[in-house]
Amino acid sequence: MNWVITENNKRINAADVPTISVEEIKSDVEQMKMRVVGFLGKQEFENVRLYVIMADDKVGKLYVTSTVFPPNVKSYQSFTQTMPAFHKFEREFYEEFGIEPLNHPWLKPVRQNQDKYPFFEMSGDEVHQVAVGPIHAGVIEPGHFRFMCHGEKVYDLEIMLGYQHRGVEELFLKSKNYNNRLAESVCGDSVIAYNMAYSQAMEELSDTKITSKAQIIRRIALEMERAAIHIGDMGAIAGDMAYLMGASIFGITRTLVINTMLEISGSRFGRGLINVGGVNFDIDDKMADKIIDMLNGVEKTVDRTTKVMLKTPSCISRMERTGVVNNETAKSLGAVGMAARSSGVELDSRFDFNDKWYKSLDVQKPFKATGDVQARFLLRYKEIKQSIQIIKKLLEKLKDYSSEALIVKPNKELAHNSLVVSIVEGWRGEVVHTAITGAYGEILRYKIKDPSFNNWYMLAMAVRNNGVSDFPLCNKSFNLSYCGNDL
Repeated sequence: MNWVITENNKRINAADVPTISVEEIKSDVEQMKMRVVGFLGKQEFENVRLYVIMADDKVGKLYVTSTVFPPNVKSYQSFTQTMPAFHKFEREFYEEFGIEPLNHPWLKPVRQNQDKYPFFEMSGDEVHQVAVGPIHAGVIEPGHFRFMCHGEKVYDLEIMLGYQHRGVEELFLKSKNYNNRLAESVCGDSVIAYNMAYSQAMEELSDTKITSKAQIIRRIALEMERAAIHIGDMGAIAGDMAYLMGASIFGITRTLVINTMLEISGSRFGRGLINVGGVNFDIDDKMADKIIDMLNGVEKTVDRTTKVMLKTPSCISRMERTGVVNNETAKSLGAVGMAARSSGVELDSRFDFNDKWYKSLDVQKPFKATGDVQARFLLRYKEIKQSIQIIKKLLEKLKDYSSEALIVKPNKELAHNSLVVSIVEGWRGEVVHTAITGAYGEILRYKIKDPSFNNWYMLAMAVRNNGVSDFPLCNKSFNLSYCGNDL
């Protein structure tokens, strides 16, 4: 096979990426039995180059190759026919470059979809449609949900996003200097994960080596972000079951975590903490003790509230066997992160891609699951406890590097003609940033993949054969990102 083998956050020479036919790529991918993490185009004069990036999670390796479409070639045979996980990647590539994946089973817009969107239709006695959004009550972002129902039973859900045209990836190309403030603003509930993925990509391209102290503090913040959002989501799930005590307790408990982040960085969501070159704020012994005391209290409250909920018949009846996505479906759709793990797909880039700090902690992956709302609820609980364990161990390691600098001055020039893939396991799943530079070190392509990009179709599958009134509960159990899709 004609592929370059690399690793997470490891720079390669873009000229070393092979150029082979799209038929060869398709044949290779079918044989590799790996997972797609990148399927991105780049304009090269009149041609379009397609990069395909596959992950071998078992050994922590990434495989990269490419093909070129000259101006007169406007189609290829779709990968999705035999590998459904490519379905949205191919739709996005077609939308951006007009090169059609022939015989794609669901070739619909990803973002440019407001004019005459071709919704799936059903006909028959008592079949009716329920439309929700794009304008919602409260403060959530725009998205349209079209249910095909027979009575109260949902036969199909189609999700239409793309209402926000923000041009985020283009903004990175226009940035004259490092732009951490943009990186942490792409997805507001994943500030640390996004800023960390961006910073690691830029540090690798600029050959900037950050201190062990900064690396550890970043990971402490990442686990605090994970714990805080999971706690909040458990409260949201409780609220959608009308279990108001759980909603209130989890809501208060989440605040304890994010208020501690505020004390560390000046922002409850960690804005301003990470910069290319390291971190801007320290965690001294006094703050470390405060974090541990907070986590001990949080863990007791989460333990107690979770156990009560899981013994409450009304909660169990709403969560068990509701919104089921089985293991086979999750694998075939290319699910990632928490949504994948809750269906028993063992993916976690913290441990799969050889991060030395996570590997050194001897932390076990927490869960084998059944794919329903209860599994997604219980997985959050397990991951909160796991994150608390990780933070405590990292705080202990931090003491060994107390004399190191928080931040180093990054090199301004990026490596010429290079490609790097930066993957960070955010609380939803893998956040993937891919950067490609040109002959002068300028960024020619910056591609972002949010875990929700993989997982929105998981929600559509989860709702099938459930009551339409179960949709809010299913939706909260995934808590996917609108802005992570609408880049």
